Amino acid sequence: MPGLHFPRQNHLLSCLPEADFARIEPHLELVEIALGEVLYESGMQIRHVHFPTTAIVSLLYVMKDGASAEIAVVGNEGIVGVSLFMGGETTISRALVQSAGHAYRLRGKIIKEEFCRAGPMQHLLLRYTQALLTQMAQTAVCNRHHTVDQQLCRWLLLSFDRLATSELIMTQELIANMLGVRREGVTEAAGNLQRAGLIEYHRGHIKLLDRTAMEGRVCECYGVVKREFARLLPAGIAG
Repeated sequence: MPGLHFPRQNHLLSCLPEADFARIEPHLELVEIALGEVLYESGMQIRHVHFPTTAIVSLLYVMKDGASAEIAVVGNEGIVGVSLFMGGETTISRALVQSAGHAYRLRGKIIKEEFCRAGPMQHLLLRYTQALLTQMAQTAVCNRHHTVDQQLCRWLLLSFDRLATSELIMTQELIANMLGVRREGVTEAAGNLQRAGLIEYHRGHIKLLDRTAMEGRVCECYGVVKREFARLLPAGIAG
């Protein structure tokens, strides 16, 4: 296990200077997180942050009636649990594992100590948080103004940007929950993409066949988020 996974597979951790990374490395705990696992619930006190390496985590807003919609996605470019070091301790969102894999967990006490040093870790986390806020804002606009086809393209591209492979395991029902739309809408949109030769979908397995064509089909929201991540964070961090 240790030979296959290492903390600097997460781009935020990889961008830390050696001295800053060395302080937190002994406290980083490799954890395997399963599809559908909830890392924290809305209103729950957050005790750890997670630096995904091979997993993807969706941040969802959940309504009283159980309806939900994704407000952001976090993979190996970022960190789950920003409210902990921003002083909130709790958040209104749910962190749900969208793609199973691994992450490095760090206790809240340690991340807050590093953040309060006002050094490279703080600067990196603040820039990441600004990029994450951009993603949240653009997601809200996209869900209001763009078609389900465009939303699905955006969601798939953001997901594949955070995976080392071109295949994603995800049911249409889960995608519908992420996008906040009816399952029938996702079924139709996925069928359109498959007929156009952009993806192959079978029993929860989605394979990306033509990234260039999908980038040509997606709405402007994907590019806005990608450019903002590139502007705010060091080279190599995905949008």
